[in-house]
Amino acid sequence: QVQLVESGGGLVQPGDSLRLSCAASGPSFSSLAMGWLRQAPGKEREFVAAISWSGGTTYYSDSLKGRFTISRDNAKNTVSLLILNLKPDDTAVYYCAASRFLVKTPQEYDYWGQGTQVTVSS
Repeated sequence: QVQLVESGGGLVQPGDSLRLSCAASGPSFSSLAMGWLRQAPGKEREFVAAISWSGGTTYYSDSLKGRFTISRDNAKNTVSLLILNLKPDDTAVYYCAASRFLVKTPQEYDYWGQGTQVTVSS
């Protein structure tokens, strides 16, 4: 079992940067691929980024590539998402998730955190 707790969300202005963090507990973190997904009000949950267990491979949503960077620290059991140049359309609940494989679709993730709200507004 893996437990995931996100942090770092909040109210930010357009153009700001934000780093979201996810702390994982459980013995298998370093063997799991990790992802960030988000869900905006009235929309389906969508894939943002994923990283392999070693950190050597990363996937990004084609529509979001360029402003998002995922990273992980297996020694600290953490995974992070850096978001640059935030836009109002980035307003969503951001979820950290874990999977045995490096995947993109929400349905393929096995473990989820509770989410952290990011609101982009002036």
